[in-house]
Formats: sequence, structure tokens, C-alpha cells
Amino acid sequence: MEDVIIVGGGPVGLLLACELKLAGADPLVLEAADGERRRTRSLGLRSLNARTMQSLALRGLVEPVERAQWDMLDALAADRQEPGEAGDVVALMLEILRKGQIRGHFAGLPLLDPEGNAQYVMLRQDRLEELLAERATAMGVRIRQGRAVTDVVQDGSSVTAVLDDGRAVPGAYLVGCDGGRSVVRKRAGFAFDGTPPTMTGRTAVAELADPSMVTSSLRGPGGLVNLSLVPGEIATIEFDGGPGDRDAPVTAAELQDSLRRVTGKDVVVRRLVTGIRYSDNARHAESYRKGRVLLAGDAAHVHSPIGGQGLNLGLQDAFNLGWRLGLVARGAAPQSLLDGYTAERHPVAARVLRNARAQVALMRPGAQVDALREVLGEVIGLPEAWRHFAGMMDGTAIDYAPGAAVPLTGRFVPADLPLTGPAGVAELLRDGHGLLIGGSGPDARPGGLEAVPAGHGDRVRFARAETGADLGGASALLVRPDGYVAWAGEPDGARDALTTWFGPPARTAA
Repeated sequence: MEDVIIVGGGPVGLLLACELKLAGADPLVLEAADGERRRTRSLGLRSLNARTMQSLALRGLVEPVERAQWDMLDALAADRQEPGEAGDVVALMLEILRKGQIRGHFAGLPLLDPEGNAQYVMLRQDRLEELLAERATAMGVRIRQGRAVTDVVQDGSSVTAVLDDGRAVPGAYLVGCDGGRSVVRKRAGFAFDGTPPTMTGRTAVAELADPSMVTSSLRGPGGLVNLSLVPGEIATIEFDGGPGDRDAPVTAAELQDSLRRVTGKDVVVRRLVTGIRYSDNARHAESYRKGRVLLAGDAAHVHSPIGGQGLNLGLQDAFNLGWRLGLVARGAAPQSLLDGYTAERHPVAARVLRNARAQVALMRPGAQVDALREVLGEVIGLPEAWRHFAGMMDGTAIDYAPGAAVPLTGRFVPADLPLTGPAGVAELLRDGHGLLIGGSGPDARPGGLEAVPAGHGDRVRFARAETGADLGGASALLVRPDGYVAWAGEPDGARDALTTWFGPPARTAA
């Protein structure tokens, strides 16, 4: 029997597999598509926001991700067109990324950091998948492509994935990371309510007879058109009530008609290589867990891609779930630890769905919406409003314990928190352990707080903060493997906190 079956080998499933492996579980990834099919549907660029980059830093993945971005953008810049043509967009993107200015955007309204402290990466999804697959494989994760799951059956002690060839794969737990049309979600009976589509998006690799006839525009009488930084990729969005048959192949004639409606020009599409449709259908699973079946990523929530939040939302699901499920699957913690997954992640996704709907409304054509965008642009220019929108879009406003007595509780641990040893917080969290941090007060003595994690040494390590380090008014912090502060308080509460968040201490030999 498998420890954990992950259905879906996209970025969320692969990252979850890595997190499970760190936590001591042995996951199996089942992916329906083969490598080539995944590449052809990975159109456009994906953005990784500040919180995702901070999370990736805990696993040593920032450098390879940033290197992949610069390899791509430098290649595009080398081939860019004469000034005034599409290549200038590449030059602009290179400039603001190198200066660390971009925090994201809200319905196309830029959120730029004038101080140059932003963390933001853009790259193709298939390249991100390659990086995560390489990491997973190096860690010993088993990835099986061409394995389509058609049914999920569970009882009180196990769950079985049924493959399209009739084979059954039993496991202790199963996680659906299989996208917006998730078979896992449907077969396991998760409610998935929300709002129907109001727009149709198309992204395609295509050749135009006269490329100069089309320029990127967020505001047009018929919708919007976007020339991707990736050569040959073009996208349109029309506010027409949503796509009809989403499974029918996108044709050159369909894309041509859409471009003509959006631009008002007689655009001719000579050839279409591949294309996809999408909408602003916004739906949310009522819970992320039913017994031994869990959901993550688009399987749990879908919304408009405007704003670039979907991938980040799913990756954060994986970070939140991985350490919990890993501890439970290996028997180190009780199943009740999984209850916190829905409790923490569901409100985060609900807020994303709300702002995604708002962004769609702000993209619609019309003089009234144009006026609203101008007013909102002025509002975002106010420092406090800018911080609100930036924190919302880059994930840094996430708070898993709003209203906690100690403000750091439920928030991401400060990366620059000074510790007495040579390693920093990120380095100490790299192998998926938790971290108990003691202050420099009266308990800073040999055999004091250092002795508390003894029975949790396989899950938590200890570090001491430097004198004067700000622990938010607490004397000790317990940091989860995903970087969030689980508990903050006085040393006498540390033992109970460790048991609550990491399970009971290991038994010692008699």
C-alpha cells in the first residue's frame, strides 16, 4: 500500500511530493499526460510571487528558478525587434525585474515597488515542472506518466485509485492535484459551488499574416489582446458569457474571428499550432478533505487567470499540506493535524476568488469601467492602499491566525531573524524539520529550552535568537516546516505546542 497517492504531476503535485518526502512519507505521483502533451498545453508565462519565492527559499529552489527566468528573458532580449516593436516589451520587463520593482498587478494596474525590494519571477510552466520533477526524482519520488485515474474509492482504512486500464492502486491517503476538472474531486463527492463564466479567453501559438496589425491592449471595445513575451504566442479575452465547447480544438478561424472582434481590424491568421480556451468560472470546494482524500491547487479552487494568482495559490496549498500529511502518513502525528489544512487554506482561496472576480469586472469594456479604473488607480497610489493591494496580490498578507495575542503567530517567520549560530532560519528549515527558537532571556541557559524538543528531534530542531532579536513580544517561537509561526509564547508552553503541531514525542528506549 502506498503512503500517499498524488493524482496529477503538475507543479502542485510535484512540489507536494517533495514536501511529503521531506516529512518522511513515500509518495507516488500518477500523471495522466505524457511529457509532450504537458508541454503543448503549457502556454504563456506564469508568475511566482513574493510569498512563493520566500517559500521556495526554504528549500533552496530560488536560484534555479531565477536562473531559468533569466535564461529565458536574456534569450528573448537577444532576439528582440527594433525599438517600437514587440521586443520593447521584453526590454521593459527585463528592466523592472532586474530592478526588483514588480510586485504584481491588479486588473492590469501595476503594483511597482519604487524601493526595488520586490521578489517576482516569470517563467513557463513546463520549465517550472522540469525543475520540480528533477528535484522530486533526486529525492527518490516515483513519478508515473500516462497513468490516468478514472475513479477513487475509499473506506475507513485506505483509499484506492482506479486507473483507466482497470488496475487498482491502494494507498493510505490520496491527494487530487489534477486540475480544475479534477476526477478526484468529482468521484470523491466534493461540493464545488461558485459562479459561472462570463468571459472567454484564448491563448494560442499562431502565425499572423501581418503581425504589425496587432499590439497588446488591455482596453479595447471588444475585449483585450496580449502578445506574450514568448514568440508566437497570442491571447485574447472577450466578455461574451464564456466558452461553449471547451474540449473542441481551437482553430485558426476561431482565433482570427476573436482577434477581429477585439481589435476591429481584418487580422489574418495563417496558421495555428496549438491553442487553449479558459474562462472566469470561479468555484471553490466546500472542504479540502473527505476522509483519506484531499484536494490541492485547481482541484480545490478555480478562478480567472487575471492577476496571476492560481499557480501561487496551489503551490502554497502544497507547502501547507505536505508537512502535515507527511507526519500523519508516517504515523508521527494524529489525523487531526490535517484539519488545519482546510481551516487555513480555504479562507485564503476564498479571498483570491473574490479579488479575481473583482479584477474581471475591472477589465470589461465601457466608459463606466474606464472611469472606475482611473479612480482605483488613484487609490492604489496612496501608500496604505498600495501596501494592501500589494500584500493581497503577492501573498505576503497571508495570516493563518488573525487576531492572535502575539502578532507573529500565523505569519511567515521573518527571513532576517538573527540567530546565534552560523545558519539562518531558511537554512535550518531546508530539510523539512520544524524550528523551535528561544530568545535571549532568563531561559537562555544550557539544559533550558534546548532540552524541550528532545522527544521531537526527528521533527524539530532548536535555535537561539540573538540578544535583542524581535520575537514579537514572545520569549520563544515554534516555526512550522512551511515557514509559518505555529506558536509564540513563554517557554513553559513549548512542550504542549510541540505535541499539538508535531504529534507526541517519540518513545525512548527503556
